[in-house]
Amino acid sequence: MKKTDKMNKIWFFVITLIVNTSAFSQQKEEARILLDDVSTTMKSYNNMTLDFSTSLINEEAGINENDELPTKGSITLKGEKYNLKYLGNTFIFNGLKLFVINYDEKEIMINDQDFEEDDGVIYPSKLLTFYKEGYNYSMGVIKNIKGRKIQFINLTPIDTESEIVKVNLGIDIKTRHIYKLIQFGDNGTKTILTIDQFKSNQNISNELFQFDRNSYEKLGYLID
Repeated sequence: MKKTDKMNKIWFFVITLIVNTSAFSQQKEEARILLDDVSTTMKSYNNMTLDFSTSLINEEAGINENDELPTKGSITLKGEKYNLKYLGNTFIFNGLKLFVINYDEKEIMINDQDFEEDDGVIYPSKLLTFYKEGYNYSMGVIKNIKGRKIQFINLTPIDTESEIVKVNLGIDIKTRHIYKLIQFGDNGTKTILTIDQFKSNQNISNELFQFDRNSYEKLGYLID
């Protein structure tokens, strides 16, 4: 190989590397700006109520898309407080303690803190905050879903031992609201969460985030 040809190949490699690195940095910056817009928009609301649906897919385990109807849920958030209704249970976080009300078993568990964020699950209550730490991100594809332009952002955990392999976060370009979350687990499971309805600044009572121990004791609930 001629020396000139060799140098040309080296320069081509260097230029390609620079261009790719620049493009990646630009995508990362665009993704960061969009996520910041989402955070700013969400923080501007006094409260939010989200109706959502979740579905689970694991083809290796024989669980395919549309095998079962999506699981419905709803959550009302105000600052750090929330009231979540999901899987037949109610989860109340008053900013200090988490109360998990199991109606079938007539049991109530009380935790001194909210759900952990590092257990491989993105809970509905963490939907608006989970991406702020622990992820690398870049712009993904834009999809037209039911007449709405949804920009997906690809998030990859910084922790290489995370049970989450990657997350695709879909954001409505017009409203700057989160519309869809697709989580890929290291066990081959894909979890999809879709926001079906979004309401903000509703007239809600603070009692929604309070736990009335006496009322449940009168009903015979076991409180742990």
